[in-house]
Amino acid sequence: MHLPSRYLRVLVTALFPICILGAPLWAAPVRPQLRVTGYVITADLDPAVHHLTATAAVTFTALEDLTSPIFELNNGLQITKVTDASGKPLESERLTNNSTVRFTLANPIPKGTSTTYNFEYSGTLTGADTSPVSGIKLASVDDPISILLYPGAWFPMTGLYTDRFTAQMHISVPSDERVVGSGVAGQKTLSGNRTEYDFNWTKPGFPGTIIAGKFLDPISIPGVNNIHVYVTDKRKPFATDFAQTADKQFEFMTSAFGQPESPILNLVELPDDAVSAAWAPEIAAIGGGRIAARNAQRLLSNTIAHQWWGSEVSPATLNDAWITNGMSRYAELMYLEDSAGKTAFQSAITDVSAGALAYDTVPLTSLGRLDPFSPQFQSMTLEKGAMVFHMLRWEMGNDTFNQFLRGLLSQYTDKPIRSSDVQTVAEAQSHLQLTPFFSQWIDGTGAPSFGDKYTVFRLGNNKGFRTVGAITQDLDLFRMPVELRIETDGKTETQRIVVSGNESQYSIETFGRPRRISIDPENWLLKSTPDLAVRVAVLRGQEQVAQGDLTAALVEYQKALDANKNSSLASYRIGEVFFMQRNYQSAANSFRDALRGDGDPKWVDVWSHIELGRIFDLTGQRDRAVNEYRLAVQTNDNTQGAVNEARALMQKPYQRASTND
Repeated sequence: MHLPSRYLRVLVTALFPICILGAPLWAAPVRPQLRVTGYVITADLDPAVHHLTATAAVTFTALEDLTSPIFELNNGLQITKVTDASGKPLESERLTNNSTVRFTLANPIPKGTSTTYNFEYSGTLTGADTSPVSGIKLASVDDPISILLYPGAWFPMTGLYTDRFTAQMHISVPSDERVVGSGVAGQKTLSGNRTEYDFNWTKPGFPGTIIAGKFLDPISIPGVNNIHVYVTDKRKPFATDFAQTADKQFEFMTSAFGQPESPILNLVELPDDAVSAAWAPEIAAIGGGRIAARNAQRLLSNTIAHQWWGSEVSPATLNDAWITNGMSRYAELMYLEDSAGKTAFQSAITDVSAGALAYDTVPLTSLGRLDPFSPQFQSMTLEKGAMVFHMLRWEMGNDTFNQFLRGLLSQYTDKPIRSSDVQTVAEAQSHLQLTPFFSQWIDGTGAPSFGDKYTVFRLGNNKGFRTVGAITQDLDLFRMPVELRIETDGKTETQRIVVSGNESQYSIETFGRPRRISIDPENWLLKSTPDLAVRVAVLRGQEQVAQGDLTAALVEYQKALDANKNSSLASYRIGEVFFMQRNYQSAANSFRDALRGDGDPKWVDVWSHIELGRIFDLTGQRDRAVNEYRLAVQTNDNTQGAVNEARALMQKPYQRASTND
C-alpha cells in the first residue's frame, strides 16, 4: 500500500539489496574486460578505530586481450602492494571519481587467460563518505555492528551481481564479536583477545557480504534448526517473532520454488543508519529498526527470495536484471497472497503497476545502459519485472507458471540467465508461442489503455441477452488474452478474449440483463488507467522528496491533482511537503483537502487528522490538536501504528525535532 512518507524508503532488495536514490559514483564498463571467478580474503577488523586491514587473492579471466585491468574498490581503502601470479609487483592508479583501481600492463594478458593478482590494502571505513554509491552506507567498521556488504566494494571486484565467484574468507574481530558470512567453515581463537571466523563458499555465487558485531548467541525457535537470528541485545525482544516469520516465508518459497542451494538461513541485524536490507548466500539482513517495528514482513520475504532469485540464478548482464529483481518482488507478492489473501495481493499489484509505469521509457532489455542505482533502473527492473511475471502467470495458468519457475531455477542453477532463456523455458513449459508477449513487455515500452464499445440485444423466447462489442486499445502490435466480466441481474459471466491490434470483437450471451462490463477486473495486465496516472505522479513525487527536491515533488503531486482533482493521496502528499517547509497554513489546507477527497487510500483519513493535530500543537492550539488526535483514534485505522501515535500525542504535545529540518 501507499504509506505516509516518513515510513517510506525505496526498497532495493533484489539485484542491488539497498535503499538508494542518490546519485551514484559507480558505473559499469560498457563491455566487461575481465571476469572474477574466485577470492581468498583475509581481513582484520578494528571497530575501535573503524579500520580494515586485508589481503585478497583475486583470480580472474581475461575476456579480451587485457592491457588495463580495472577493479572497483571502496575509496576509503588504500592499496599498499599488488603482485601478479609470479610475485612481480604491479603499479596501480586510483580513480576516486568512480571508486576504481586501474593497472597498465607492459605485456597484455591474452584473451581467455586466467591469472591471480594479490592485493594488500587497508583503510578507514566509517560510512557513506567513501561509498561507491553516494550517500549510502555499504561498508563500515563500527561498534556495535560492522557491515562489509558486497556492493560496498570492500574487496577488489568487478561485475556487480553478474560475475559469479567462489570465496574463502578469514575474518578476525575482537573476541566479544561474532561474524556472519556465507559457508561457515569454523573459528579459532587468536592472540590479543581476538577470534578468527572462517568461511568457504565453493559454488559460483555472490558470497561477498560479511556482517560482524556484538551479537548475542544465535536465536532460533523450537523445531527449526536451519534458521538463526543474530541481533544485538537491543533487538532481542523481537528475535523470536522474526524467526517465526522467516520460517513461514522460507517454507512457502521452498514449496513454490524447490530446495534452495543451502537449507541454512541466517537473519542478521543491520545498523539503523545503513541500508534497509541486504542478502548473500545463507544471509538475509534487515535494518534493526525494521525488526523492532514489526513491519518488515514484505521486506523480509523479498530479501529471503534472493536465496533463489539472485543467489541460485543471476542475470547475465544488467540488461537481464529484471529477471531476478522482478521475480524477487513477485515472490514477495506471492507470499503476501498466500498469507494475507487476495485483497491484500490486489492492492499490492496496483501499487506495483504504478511503479512499473513511473519510468517506462526504455525497454527492459536495454536497461544496462542506465545507472543501476537510479530510480528508473530500480523501478523498471523491480516493478515492471514483477508485472512481467504476473502477466506470464495469467497467460500460462497457475500450475504451468509454477512449473516454469522451477524449470528456470533447475536449468540455470549457479549460472547466469538471459532474457532469451526466460522465453525459451516459458514456451517449453507452456507450449505457447510467446514472441508477442516478450516483444511487448521486454523489448517494448508502454502499456495499453483499454476501452469498450458494445450493444446489448434482447434474445427472443425469453433466452436472455446478447452483448456484441469490441475491446479497443491503443498499441497496434499488442496481442494478449484479456478477461472480460459481464455483471448481470443474475449470474456474472466471464470470458477470456484474445485482444490483438486496436480492436477485438466479442459476442457473449447472458440470461440476465448486463449491468456492468469490466475489462481485466482482476488486474492481471499492466495497463494505463486514470487511477494509475495519479499513482504514478505521486510515486515520482515521493522519489523527488527522497532526493530532497521538494519543488520538483510539488510539480509531480500537482500532476496527480490534474488527473484527479479529488485525489486524497495527492492532497496528502502536498500537505507533507508544505509541512516539511514549515508552511503550516498551506499544509493544513492540503490535509483538509485530503479529508474531503475521494478517500483513496483509506489510511489518508487517520494520518491527515494526525498531521493536522501536529500543526495545531506547533502553532500553540493544544485543544484543537487533541480534537484531531481524538478523531484519528475514532477512525480505528491503525495503519503503520496511526492510532497508537494519536493516543501518544493526546498525552504529550508534538514537538518538531531539529533533525526534521
